[in-house]
Amino acid sequence: MTAPERVILHCDCNNYFASVELLDHPELKSKPVAVAGDPEGRHGIILAKNMAAKAYGVQTAETIWQARQKCPGLILLPPHHEKYSDMNRRVNAIYLDVTDQVEAFSIDESWLDVTASRMLFGEGPAIADMLRRRVREELGITISVGVSDNKTWAKMGSDYKKPDATTVITRENVSQLLYPLPVGELLFVGRAAREVLERHGVTTIGALARCEVSALTGWQGKQGEGLWRMANGLDDSPVRRFGETDPVKSVGNGMTFPHDLVGREACRAGLMPLCDSVGARLRAHGVKCRTVTLQIKDPSLKVISRQKTLPYPTSLTKQLYQESCALLAQCWPENAPVRLMTVTAGSLVSAEDHTPMQLSFLEDRAPDDPRQARLEAAVDRLRSRFGQDAVRPGTPEIR
Repeated sequence: MTAPERVILHCDCNNYFASVELLDHPELKSKPVAVAGDPEGRHGIILAKNMAAKAYGVQTAETIWQARQKCPGLILLPPHHEKYSDMNRRVNAIYLDVTDQVEAFSIDESWLDVTASRMLFGEGPAIADMLRRRVREELGITISVGVSDNKTWAKMGSDYKKPDATTVITRENVSQLLYPLPVGELLFVGRAAREVLERHGVTTIGALARCEVSALTGWQGKQGEGLWRMANGLDDSPVRRFGETDPVKSVGNGMTFPHDLVGREACRAGLMPLCDSVGARLRAHGVKCRTVTLQIKDPSLKVISRQKTLPYPTSLTKQLYQESCALLAQCWPENAPVRLMTVTAGSLVSAEDHTPMQLSFLEDRAPDDPRQARLEAAVDRLRSRFGQDAVRPGTPEIR
């Protein structure tokens, strides 16, 4: 007996941040509205916009100044990320009423495998329409849903018509719906890939689907075959069950500071919360890192990145902070201004990995201090119980 043809949905919340914000401002629904970061905090870009603002040509990721050139009457609302996380949980609860195979693509997009749900809820388009109705009536926002037999075409379907629409992509209609679209519209075709394809005369998704695989691999290596498979609907990747994720490969945290940091003391103070966050997340994942990377950006947007391999794996905030400060002293002039810093822990190993390590008479380092590990584990427990602000680093130096 052959397995039933898969039925995959891709559900995309329309104008997500703006839609959530407008639930608290119903009087603004017909006016051009955008959610934007704080210009004073150097995050003055458009994060989301409603349909009225989109009609003026306002685009996500452009500056507030650019958006207001297009739409002088644009109304700006500040972001509230806790609202978006809460709405995400409520949307997922509706999806999970239909299937446990719900894989997040972002905070406002998810794939659903409803192959086994059809006996209860009907065929794919009927399930899509039911989900759209429930989200609209129960939560007050809208979703667009793509329906197909693979994840790529389902995602393309949810993008095809907005807002609050269901689009079905099949083997019979793909040549009319998707193949005339520009090749850059295909999932995972970025700017560089698009430029390579267009340079070889491949300007539409249909042209990509008709290409010889050998030509594509010659132009773009293994990625070329992957794009060909997606264009032809041969994406057989499964939809994961809700909450299922890949093993973490690195843990990082970066910050654009409200004002430039100048001097060692100010920069070390800026590093402390980054290392604190990275260390806590490493411990939460049950892993340690073998490398620490420090990235620094100056006010002219010039970026440098420096990495250090550690003599022993660690998940301790204290150790991460000391190594980051050492990298800072080695690579950055003392009085040069800093706009952004990022600390990334990489080359991760399990915290339970007890592989023997050769000690060195030349290294002034030792494996993680058990007393420091117990101290930081206690801090983690306090924060878990009383909130992240229950315990905070008191000074930029850890001694």
